Amino acid sequence: MASLNKAMIIGNLTREPELRQTGTGKTVASFGVATSLTWNDAAGQKQEKTEFHNVIAWGKLADICSRYLHKGSKIYGEGRLQTSDWLKDGIKHYKTEIVLENMVMLSANPNAQAGGYNQGGSNYGQNNYNQQKPSYGPATQQAEPSINYQDFSVEDATPDDDIKVENIPF
Repeated sequence: MASLNKAMIIGNLTREPELRQTGTGKTVASFGVATSLTWNDAAGQKQEKTEFHNVIAWGKLADICSRYLHKGSKIYGEGRLQTSDWLKDGIKHYKTEIVLENMVMLSANPNAQAGGYNQGGSNYGQNNYNQQKPSYGPATQQAEPSINYQDFSVEDATPDDDIKVENIPF
């Protein structure tokens, strides 16, 4: 019988992605994502619970996350759960992370900070997300090209690919 380990989240980054190299030279980015659940309790009062998720990305996807995501950015992330454990002072500790395999930037501006631009219209059923452009104040108003945000997958990138982060169109 087959098993399935799949995690899908839509939320906002709680901290800037931290990019580092492993001892073997692999690139990894780690960051947090907050998701919220809203419901009405038995008395009809609106309730909200926020969950905080540890997320990691490897290779080219790590580079993309580090370069284009910022605290407050809204993303759709897809991956798998991974739990590690260790002993500290005789006590066993656990950490569960989402290992990102696909990511879609949902913020209207990939450089948006917390409290920045609101998400434009999006269609979760497609890989391309056409976002509405944010409105700029008079001091920073300038014409910007329309940007199509696309998802990136570590499965799409092989060591033989000639894809460079600098060539990504956003």
